[in-house]
Amino acid sequence: MSWLIIASCVILCCSFSSFFRLEKLGALKWDKVVHGNQAWRLITCIWLHAGVIHLLANMLSLIFIGIRLEQQFGFSTLSVPFCSGSVLSSLFIQRSISVAASGALFGLLGLMLSELLTNWTIYTNKATALITLTVIIVINLAMGILPHVDNFAHIGGFLTDFLIGFVLLLRPQFGWVGRKHLPAGARVTSKHKAYQYLFLVIAMVLLIAGFTLGLVMLFRGENGHDHCSWCHYLSCVPTSKWHCGN
Repeated sequence: MSWLIIASCVILCCSFSSFFRLEKLGALKWDKVVHGNQAWRLITCIWLHAGVIHLLANMLSLIFIGIRLEQQFGFSTLSVPFCSGSVLSSLFIQRSISVAASGALFGLLGLMLSELLTNWTIYTNKATALITLTVIIVINLAMGILPHVDNFAHIGGFLTDFLIGFVLLLRPQFGWVGRKHLPAGARVTSKHKAYQYLFLVIAMVLLIAGFTLGLVMLFRGENGHDHCSWCHYLSCVPTSKWHCGN
């Protein structure tokens, strides 16, 4: 059975809860994570949703994006980045709760982008694919500036999985043939391009440094806004129609 179907069933069972009960069910809440020794909320929050519309929107996104990636790279590969985005959300949203797998879904967009870039040589119409994917990403991130939308989880999930894609989603370069399929004495070319290894090393360094810094700041009780005075605009931009408050 596809992991997408399993995830959908679990999320469905956990989603139809009144908002005030979400905290008890495992929603992401800064003070519970930092002062209540409940780091597990960084993971459990992705199984909760604030309502039916919220659930359906995420399920549709998961179906359209996740199935293609799972078919190409398998369940085990995609299960690693599925829980990303919560750390950045906790650093910047400390007076409210956060739920849903939106950060992980944006992470799938990040995976698609890095997979396209690191395997650039094997694709046709790659410029068109890059432009299309970039437009989709920009539009979805732009929607995150609406009030009551946790765009920090979106951005954190996207950036984390964008880097993870360079590590996990490498494909052999076009025309590569394994040694066992070559005649004796034939020259064996490198399985991957040099730039793929370069991307992999850079991504690994950034991932380790970013997660270490984020977790240290989180469990020291720091507020991300103290280090970035303009970052609140990434999650909510006040207009004449609404205000962002805290």
